[in-house]
Amino acid sequence: MNKILITGAAGFIGFHLTKKLMKDNVIVAIDNINNYYSKSLKYARLNLLGVDSNYNSISENLKFINLDISKSKLIDKLFDYYDFDYVINLAAQAGVRHSINKPLDYIDSNIKGFLNILEASKKYKIKHLIYASSSSVYGGLNTDLFSENLNVDKPISIYAASKKANELMAHTYSSLFKLPTTGLRFFTVYGPWGRPDMAYYKFTENIINGKTIEVYNQGNMYRDFTYIDDIVDGIVKSLDFIPKKEVPYSIYNIGNNKPIKLNYFIELLEKYTNKKAKINYKEIQKGDLIKTNADINLITNEIGYNPKVTIEDGLKYFVEWYKSYYNII
Repeated sequence: MNKILITGAAGFIGFHLTKKLMKDNVIVAIDNINNYYSKSLKYARLNLLGVDSNYNSISENLKFINLDISKSKLIDKLFDYYDFDYVINLAAQAGVRHSINKPLDYIDSNIKGFLNILEASKKYKIKHLIYASSSSVYGGLNTDLFSENLNVDKPISIYAASKKANELMAHTYSSLFKLPTTGLRFFTVYGPWGRPDMAYYKFTENIINGKTIEVYNQGNMYRDFTYIDDIVDGIVKSLDFIPKKEVPYSIYNIGNNKPIKLNYFIELLEKYTNKKAKINYKEIQKGDLIKTNADINLITNEIGYNPKVTIEDGLKYFVEWYKSYYNII
């Protein structure tokens, strides 16, 4: 069995990935349980993984530790003790809009923390480091399709800049120390147990409660929404696809390649909640993109990634989960 470190394991993607991989691997899962959004949701996710309030796990395949990746000495001790085969770094301060108002929040986890992960991965000779990048790195590019070969040196948010920095840092370690690294540029991940700061979550909450939702640019925005199960499938498939190049470094888009107009997205939520949305249209915000559309040819051809869940099914699953989680009849 492989021994895998998953950082950010109490987060949305980290929780689903841990649940998947712990069936056939030994997982050491870490998270600092910060208060960016509801801690109760994070603890509920951990509970589903079989982790109690004292961070004890009922599964022999899972060890959870409350740990911040910005603590370099603790990260070094963690790597030294567990002798990991693989590392999947999902820990990060999330949020494009939050980064505009509180840019300093993005230094410890996204920059310093990732450097600690890189340094430990190099020192302890990790077979493959996979890390979360973001579609945000494409910034304000005027294109209908975001491909990995595009120049992405013009980010329009600190969050995007931190993710681009991660890619550059990873390339440095791959180049200097032959550390195999793969960055995954996630495109608008959604689904059950998602993040409450995401639009689909807030829209669902407000529509159900009869509150107004704020819609930017008259709803004339498109997002490449990617269902969580497809994301997890892509991460798992990429785990063993170790870059075998002179510089063992890869970047992949991981999306759905089917941009959905925001207005249609809202119509689906109205259908599944059986309620009419109250909408307050606003000007587009700084840092927002009009459209995201992932070119997934590279990840499809190289590792066999194939997203399967449609937006119609995915939103239905999310609303069903939301009603169940919040006991809404």
